[in-house]
Amino acid sequence: MSVIYLLISISIIVAIGFFIAFITAVKTGQYDDDYTPSVRMLFDDELKKEQPKQIQTTAEKQV
Repeated sequence: MSVIYLLISISIIVAIGFFIAFITAVKTGQYDDDYTPSVRMLFDDELKKEQPKQIQTTAEKQV
């Protein structure tokens, strides 16, 4: 029976540790940007198409 009390107390300590880590992450602003990751995949192709144009223009400037 004493093992159950030990396991419950250890699990409560671990849960409090995770809760403190979560509160710290929220206060530092880790979860602030919710919009950009959901839209990033929509504009990914446009960014890839623009990069070769930029590389060509920089190569032309060097020549």
